[in-house]
Amino acid sequence: MTHRQILFIIFGLMSGMFLASLDQTIVGTAIRTIADDLHGLSEQAWVTTAYLITSTISTPILGKLSDIFGRRPIFLTAIGIFLVGSLLSGTAWSMYSLAAFRAVQGIGAGGLMSLALTVMGDILAPRERAKYQGYFLAVFGTSSVIGPLVGGLFAGAGQILFISGWRWVFLINLPIGVFSLFMVTRFLHLPKRHGSAVIDWFGAVFVILALVPGLIVAEQGRTWGWGSWGAWLCYGLAAFGVVAFVIAELRMKENALIPLALFKNRTFSVATVLGVLVGFGMFGALLTVPLYLQLVQGLNPTQSGFTMIAMVAGLMISSIVSGQLISRTGRYKIFPITGTGLLVLAFFYMTFVTADRPLWWAMIGMFGIGLGLGQLMQTLTIASQNAVDIRYIGVATSASTFFRQIGGTVGTAVLLSVLFTRIPNTIAGAFTNPSLVRPALDAALNPAVAGAANNRGIMSTIYDTIVSPIKAQLPAQVDLSNAAARHQVVNQVVSRITSSGPSGSGGGGTTGAFNGDTAFLTTASRALKEPFLVGFSNAMVTVFWAGLVVVAVAFVLSWFLKATPLRGKSALQEAADKAHEGGAMVAPGGAEQELPEPEPAGVRPRIADGPEPVTG
Repeated sequence: MTHRQILFIIFGLMSGMFLASLDQTIVGTAIRTIADDLHGLSEQAWVTTAYLITSTISTPILGKLSDIFGRRPIFLTAIGIFLVGSLLSGTAWSMYSLAAFRAVQGIGAGGLMSLALTVMGDILAPRERAKYQGYFLAVFGTSSVIGPLVGGLFAGAGQILFISGWRWVFLINLPIGVFSLFMVTRFLHLPKRHGSAVIDWFGAVFVILALVPGLIVAEQGRTWGWGSWGAWLCYGLAAFGVVAFVIAELRMKENALIPLALFKNRTFSVATVLGVLVGFGMFGALLTVPLYLQLVQGLNPTQSGFTMIAMVAGLMISSIVSGQLISRTGRYKIFPITGTGLLVLAFFYMTFVTADRPLWWAMIGMFGIGLGLGQLMQTLTIASQNAVDIRYIGVATSASTFFRQIGGTVGTAVLLSVLFTRIPNTIAGAFTNPSLVRPALDAALNPAVAGAANNRGIMSTIYDTIVSPIKAQLPAQVDLSNAAARHQVVNQVVSRITSSGPSGSGGGGTTGAFNGDTAFLTTASRALKEPFLVGFSNAMVTVFWAGLVVVAVAFVLSWFLKATPLRGKSALQEAADKAHEGGAMVAPGGAEQELPEPEPAGVRPRIADGPEPVTG
């Protein structure tokens, strides 16, 4: 296969990957605006979790189907499903309807990333992949930068062409998807090996049964109670699904959705578990950091998108450097260790976040997270592909992506649940701090501040129920516009409020303020919203501690990764070497294509019109 042919194939893969990677980043900075417009910030976990559940489940199913029917038709089908889900998401009328339509999107997205990586595994040897990694990094990096910016611009716009701005976060996928369909149809033409026509439907059903209940309880456990009958029902269904899935996979053997024999390979097993843990930390950071930037730092969605460039820059730098070093040396064991080590340091750094930290302080932590992730994403995929027989590269790639997405799905659900479970306690705790309550109460009692247009939202939502009883007990001659008189009133009541908390002063709505529309924080005076910002940042600290524990486990595990020597030939070339005397392979369209001539033993495949391979 010539260098020119490889580039054309990569162009087709890049267009599909751009769809998936753009969608993962464009929603993050717009989710607060979407949730406020649809009145349900606390339900945002359903939107993200629904997408991740279906994309996770569809990943191994579409990977298996591509082994049977060919990469190209399944890739095109995935794009089509994704576009239908995008169109529906743009018409959502509630957070739950949006979650349902995002689930449709996720079905298609499950095939876009994993199939692109599978094709790369087919046509390029592991060491050669690093030479072309820059193209994929350009797509991921561009979408990671453009996604938050475009998401922020759409979220910040009132209407575009008579349609609410945030709806274009999903509708923008339509023109991109049409272009992607053209590119894949035009350029992605690969021979395929005959695969078994047996589809593991029982495995698909049981993996759904294992995942969905567990994720539902992760989201709803804080509402139901972790020991409620609904939670225990989900625990039981998930446990039954796991056991049934394992039994089904053992019976299906090589035709299994995820052949369990792969886990006998130590490198594949350790890389897979690392992928789960890294996915937990990565998706958790991508979903929670924008909330901190917008709610605590006061950035609008567009500014939040610009700020996320710090994480993208770290990811790009470390990915390029690690990819080039792998290509030159053929060694990769050090990168999972240094990558997880940097994640540990970055998450530990972020546990010191406070409401009054400057923005650059948070950006340093985000840059560190990016440096760690950049050394792990491609490295773990290469390790998994390189560790298995060429017959299993497709299923190994989809399994690797599948388990990383499981980690991301669980991480998103768990960390957001931890965040919104902690928020009522941390906000209530902030209202017991006299240094926060005193200026907030002084501002709420000041007629000029309380009556300002920018404070109407926070006053009606929170402070009116606190200050109304206080005003009712004051003598008529007390002038609250007078600073001295107002300070005297504050001094008299502040100890009562801080000792009983906001609920004891009629302000029970404070602890539920983040369950609905948080737009009142955007324009409110700093003194009035300071207790909420402190409470939210304190809740974020708990989230980062939870993420730190997970990435610390990954760091310890990374030392046990056995780095097998990287192969010098692609999967297609190795298959050609083995089967050359047996005839030809069948192309996806049904026509036969001659196998490439096998290379002599010990010689790496020649790529015409391209740079000479770097020898180890």
